[in-house]
Amino acid sequence: MDEKGVAERTVLQLMKEHRKRDVPFGRVLSSMCTRPHPLAIKAHMQYIETNLGDPYLFPGTKEVENNVVGMLGKLLGAPCASGYITTGGTESNIQALRVARNLRRTPNPNIIIPESAHFSFDKAADVLGLELKKASLDEHYRVCPASVEDLIDESTVALVGIAGTTEFGQIDPIDELAELALSSNVYLHVDAAFGGLVIPFLDKKHPFDFGVEGVSSIMVDPHKMGAGTIPSSGLLFRHESHMEKLATSTPYLVSKKQHSLTGTRTGASIAATYAIFKHFGYEGYRRIVKHCMNLTSTVEKWAEKFGIETFIKPVTNIVVLRIPSVDTVVPMLEERNWYVSTTPKPKGLRLVMMPHMTEETLNIFLADLGDVIEK
Repeated sequence: MDEKGVAERTVLQLMKEHRKRDVPFGRVLSSMCTRPHPLAIKAHMQYIETNLGDPYLFPGTKEVENNVVGMLGKLLGAPCASGYITTGGTESNIQALRVARNLRRTPNPNIIIPESAHFSFDKAADVLGLELKKASLDEHYRVCPASVEDLIDESTVALVGIAGTTEFGQIDPIDELAELALSSNVYLHVDAAFGGLVIPFLDKKHPFDFGVEGVSSIMVDPHKMGAGTIPSSGLLFRHESHMEKLATSTPYLVSKKQHSLTGTRTGASIAATYAIFKHFGYEGYRRIVKHCMNLTSTVEKWAEKFGIETFIKPVTNIVVLRIPSVDTVVPMLEERNWYVSTTPKPKGLRLVMMPHMTEETLNIFLADLGDVIEK
């Protein structure tokens, strides 16, 4: 900073110029996040100074968090689940695996994750001192239970399943993983960061949550398909005793213990989540998911018309197209101000149909994509 400050008006103008360089969501088809709902933004600002690092000082905000955990628990098959709202999927995954490790203290502990798992598990393994074993996928890019079973040994402390994989939006066979977890007496964590607010509202039902016996914990990010503000991730445990494995004494605070990984913890994004959950209800989220799945269907129909294959029939609102020279196509789309991503293995063009996308904008994108491919 400088010796002397500048006027508020000047600062805001500087910030405005920086913000102009950001990509507007309407041109983004690569992100699992979306534009927050206006109500979420209002609620966020109303709670902007709250700090659940010391919930004793913010009992009203803590009650809001308890309500959010209760709503997520009810949605995910365990109304009495314990948990809290974290800073995002990475913290949630670290904390879940921390519980698994602490429940089963063993030399050289390992965890088994699918090859499709998010890179946050690499971070978690590094932070927690866990060996990371990666199970192979089947032809539909779901984890192969037989591969998981082959990797389990006496030092395995947790299995991980994904409900809405980052690359393909695929749902692992959680029920089969749960059988392995129960028979091996191993903790099972489900990463439903993306799918947790999609799968319950699909026409086809998929077993993935606490309705499956053997699931120990599950996480879901309201700042993704929930249209909440960043950062917000719900981490839920079937058993309260598991949550207590995270407790840390906080002698200098009015509150006497914390369960979170972070100390200071905003209540603003939690309030935003509460507001939109109350506002949308199940009916509202069914409408949002239907909109996103309709967009997904639009991409499928366009691809079929152009003779382009999808790697799998989309299960959620992610489509991966088998496009030749995809690494050439991506920068050509960016020249037209479209932002997409690719899957590394197998190589494909990955498109995420989020709530901010409209049918009109999608059709403009598809016209540009067709033009780029033909060139």
